[in-house]
Amino acid sequence: MQIGIFGLPSSGQTTIFNALTRGHALTGAASAGQREANLATVNVPDGRVDRLSAMFKPRKTVYAQVQYLDVAGSVPGVAVEGTTFNRQVFSKLATADALLAIVRAFPDDDVFHPLGSVDAARDLRVLEDELLLWDLAMVEKRRERLKGELAKTSLPKIERETRVAEDSALARIQTALEAEQMVRSVDLTPDEEKQLRSFQFLSGKPLLVVVNLGEGQDLPPGLKARGPKTQVLGLRGAIEAEIAQLEGEDMQLFLQEYGIQEPGLNRVIRASYDLLGVQSFFTVGEDEVRAWTIPVGANAVEAAGAIHSDLARGFIRAEVIGYADLLAAGSEAAARTKGLLRLEGKTYIVKDGDIVHIRFNI
Repeated sequence: MQIGIFGLPSSGQTTIFNALTRGHALTGAASAGQREANLATVNVPDGRVDRLSAMFKPRKTVYAQVQYLDVAGSVPGVAVEGTTFNRQVFSKLATADALLAIVRAFPDDDVFHPLGSVDAARDLRVLEDELLLWDLAMVEKRRERLKGELAKTSLPKIERETRVAEDSALARIQTALEAEQMVRSVDLTPDEEKQLRSFQFLSGKPLLVVVNLGEGQDLPPGLKARGPKTQVLGLRGAIEAEIAQLEGEDMQLFLQEYGIQEPGLNRVIRASYDLLGVQSFFTVGEDEVRAWTIPVGANAVEAAGAIHSDLARGFIRAEVIGYADLLAAGSEAAARTKGLLRLEGKTYIVKDGDIVHIRFNI
């Protein structure tokens, strides 16, 4: 799961990146003209993995992971000083599963704002408009090409029908974009979604908006992103970046001092999982305790495939026990004795926190 981070210059996006990844990326690099993206993979904090590891004492413990991509701090098409159209910035975001937009709310006279003043709602509108314009340019270009292809009388019937269907879906998307609505607001059929998947529309991706707050600040009232599959949360970026460099007791003392219940990484990942509609299940044993990420609603075969394609291909049954049931029983053996371990077939819908053993034969 990859999440692409973007924002206007001086929004503090690399500070947030460091807070989420415990990294040390240079926060002034973008303003100095650097165009290389920062990339980091982090373990998903999950107390269930910790407890399962303590129970089974495996040789190896593997957490689910999230990858953060922090692109250069400039936005294509924004006509303000210090920002220029850079196709590479948004093309890098196209591969992400979700987007994380950083908007600035913290006041600081020493940190120049490219639009002249601090206004989180305005900055969010600017970023969203850029996503719309990027997608609209792709749609217009593709529809123009389709027009030429459909004008050919020699086009085979099946290919013509496919292109007509594509153009019909793109026409609806174009209408929405021109009305300043996100692609994720457009009702597409599963077939249309599959047909248009290669476009990787930026305004079609789930959007998490992180408002970079100063000390003592609260979220600006009424701040809301456009369309479905969005969330807005506030982080005190500078403080969170300091917290990210601490461990154990030192971290807890720092959190208490600033009245923060948990590190921002935990909140961002929960919001990301919610927006993407994914969850975790676990495999356990003496060799390894591991968390796996699958879509909410995935069945047992799909969960097996997340572990290895051979397990899905040769799937027979899944042995399943709920996380809470395992903890209450104290061990797998006790859970089995109490009848808490179930045998499930291919259509079983895996639940968040399920511990799963796959029976298979190839």
